[in-house]
Amino acid sequence: MSAREDFIVRFGGVFEHSAFIAERAYDRGLIFVPLTARGVHQAMVSVFREASQEERLGVLRAHPDLAGKLAIAGDLTEDSRQEQAGAGLDRLSPQEHARFTELNTAYTEKFGFPFIIAVKGLDKDDILGAFERRIGNSLEEEFETACAQVERIASLRLAALLPEG
Repeated sequence: MSAREDFIVRFGGVFEHSAFIAERAYDRGLIFVPLTARGVHQAMVSVFREASQEERLGVLRAHPDLAGKLAIAGDLTEDSRQEQAGAGLDRLSPQEHARFTELNTAYTEKFGFPFIIAVKGLDKDDILGAFERRIGNSLEEEFETACAQVERIASLRLAALLPEG
């Protein structure tokens, strides 16, 4: 396996189902050895921010609903499953699950992409509070907020894979 292929296999999922970000970061010469979480994150965020609006929207749409159908069916990526479980989203009461479903539906209908939040260090009440606040945002505000959350999720995922540096 080439160094490029190895990099893409290791880091292609850092931005949910969006390996093109790792590919472009590598192909543009933005990746330096030794690999560090900070360095790889900066390179990948640079690519994400330079991506077209449609590509960034695709990254947002690649994220699963929180406590949604994919979680119930067991079809989340391993990273997403662990992140949601860490926030207790795999242990919701029927009433809490109904509220998440209601908010997921309303949010996606309003914005055209799922609600995205870096759940590490948050619990279900923190997440519900953020959900309820952010659903009142404009499309432009929420697109930028969701993109910032995607970057934070990527940072957390990279920190679990690499030394900080």
